[in-house]
Amino acid sequence: MIEMRMDQRCALITGASKGIGFAAATNFMKAGANVAIVARRPDVLEEARAALSREGKGKVVGIAGDVSKAEDCARIFAVAEKELGKVEVLINNAGTHANGPFEAATDEIWQADFDLKLFAAIRLSRAAFPGMKARKWGRIINVLNSGAKWPRHGSAPTSVTRAAGMALTKVLSNEGAAHNVLVNAVLVGLIQTDQWVRGHAKENKGRTLEEFLGEMATRVPLGRIGTAEEFANMILFLASDAGSYVTGTAINVDGGMCPVV
Repeated sequence: MIEMRMDQRCALITGASKGIGFAAATNFMKAGANVAIVARRPDVLEEARAALSREGKGKVVGIAGDVSKAEDCARIFAVAEKELGKVEVLINNAGTHANGPFEAATDEIWQADFDLKLFAAIRLSRAAFPGMKARKWGRIINVLNSGAKWPRHGSAPTSVTRAAGMALTKVLSNEGAAHNVLVNAVLVGLIQTDQWVRGHAKENKGRTLEEFLGEMATRVPLGRIGTAEEFANMILFLASDAGSYVTGTAINVDGGMCPVV
C-alpha cells in the first residue's frame, strides 16, 4: 500500500497562491508537512496562507517576492530556512504562459522568460542543494510543460526555456543521486487553472468558459481537462518516500496528449 506522508518535512513552493502551486501546498499540508509558499502579490498570498493553515497541523509561511529577480530568490530562501528551520523539498513552479511567433519575441521577452522559468529554478536549487546533500535527503521538482519535449508552432519562448529546465533537472539528478537528493520534472498538459480562465476572458468570442474548455479538451486523449489537484498528486508522490527510487525523470501529466514519452 502506498502512503504518501510528509510528516514534518519542510517544503518551499513557488507560484503557490493559486492553481498547481496552491494544490501542491494543500496536498503537502494534508500529508503533514510544513510549507513556505511564494507569490508576488501579498494580498493573494495572505488569502492562500490563511486557507492552507486550515488544511493541516503543520506550519505555513507566506513569502512575497518575485523569483525572476536574483535578490528576491536569495531573500525568499533565507526567510524559508529561518521560518521552517530547513528546506528539504523545493517545488519550482513559478511561471507564465508566454507563447507566440518566434519573430515576435524580442530580447526583452526572451530574457524575462529565462529569468522567471530557468534562472529562478537555478538560483533556488543552488541555495537548497548544499543542505539537502548534507542531510542526505532532498527533493527538487521542476514544474514544466509538455513543450519541453514537444515544441510546437508559435511556442517561443516557453518551449525553449522549459526544455532548458528539463536539462537542468537531469544535471541536478545526476549530481544529487549519491546524496539521496532526488530531482524530477513534471510536465503540464492542459490543466484547468486561473490561467485558462484569464485566457477565456481575453478571447472575447462569445463562448462560455465551459465551451472554451470543452473545445480544448478535444485535443486530449482522455477527453477532458485535468485538474490542479490531479497534477499535484504526482508532485506529492515524487516528494514523498513513496517515490524514493524515482529521479532524473520528466513525467507527462497531460491525459496522454504529448506524443513524446
